[in-house]
Amino acid sequence: MSRTYKIRAAARAHPGLMTFEQAKIVIVLRDDLLGWQENNVTAFLASAVTAAYPELIGETYRDADGREYLAMLGTPVMVLVADGDRLATIRERADTRGLRIGVYTADLFATGNDVDNRAAVAGVATEKLDLVGVAVAGERRVVDKVVKGARLHP
Repeated sequence: MSRTYKIRAAARAHPGLMTFEQAKIVIVLRDDLLGWQENNVTAFLASAVTAAYPELIGETYRDADGREYLAMLGTPVMVLVADGDRLATIRERADTRGLRIGVYTADLFATGNDVDNRAAVAGVATEKLDLVGVAVAGERRVVDKVVKGARLHP
């Protein structure tokens, strides 16, 4: 039995699960980040989506010689940009629609581990978070409404 079939069956049995066909993943970066910051934030936020929705992970890759490679997300990830105010709006929209999101704040550039990262976020009220990136995953139409106003990363 293929893994895709198992995922679809599990999604029907557990409505909170998403299938590849249903899901849309969007990472929105603040438009004033340096190149290395964009890469760092994108990688961390993609890992947040992967941790939250393991059913979106595809199968292991194998080359012609049978060597195995790590599985990746089985659905594309769009990367958009927006200013800080739009990022706050996206966070609010996701919240009102019941979507779980990943956040990356400016404070995380100064930390070096997960414990300090979580403490940096925990020490700031929601409305005061200095967002430099957010990850949104969910049903396509809902995600499109949440990220409306952000533009394609150049």
